[in-house]
Amino acid sequence: MTLRGWFCFGLLILLNVMSANQLLHARQAYHARYKKSLEEDVAHHTTGDFRKLLLPLVSSYRYEGEEVNMTLAKTEAKLLHEKISDKAYSDDDVIRVLATRSKAQINATLNHYKNEYGNDINKDLKADPKDEFLALLRSTVKCLVYPEKYFEKVLRLAINRRGTDEGALTRVVCTRAEVDLKIIADEYQRRNSVPLTRAIVKDTHGDYEKLLLVLAGHVEN
Repeated sequence: MTLRGWFCFGLLILLNVMSANQLLHARQAYHARYKKSLEEDVAHHTTGDFRKLLLPLVSSYRYEGEEVNMTLAKTEAKLLHEKISDKAYSDDDVIRVLATRSKAQINATLNHYKNEYGNDINKDLKADPKDEFLALLRSTVKCLVYPEKYFEKVLRLAINRRGTDEGALTRVVCTRAEVDLKIIADEYQRRNSVPLTRAIVKDTHGDYEKLLLVLAGHVEN
């Protein structure tokens, strides 16, 4: 992946796992620290479809309730299927749905998409595995609907490689420790048949290992 791709990818994941209030506070803190808006810098450092996707994600303030409009879900599932079938991946309506709808509404829409058209939307977004924009769209969907699966994959790839990716491992454990690390750890054990804490012990050492285990909720007997 190119440097631009990694920048967009990292920012996209951050945006999609934050609550509306967390994102608002992050934007305010960014403005206070750098004397310019996050939107301004995102627009400056990105172009084309990447900018088109990231800017509304930075600017949006999602409704976070559980209410779902099923009629809207069916309508937008059909719209998404039509656009994806036409390979119009960066169409304004595709980005509008992903960037502005509540997570509960998006979940209902994507469930209807799968039930009605037979495929998970991310499968239909794998038309070109090397396309960075499609990879960002798939990650957007996964982080909005199944964040535990996304972070489990990050941990699996960080640990199950030659030489631990300490940056990725630290980033997930530290940022999700007080949010949803227990759910991520459960998904890790389900996917790999090994507890996350055992994988950490096998792959790390010393104070670094101890810190990760504490954050992961491991209690010594």
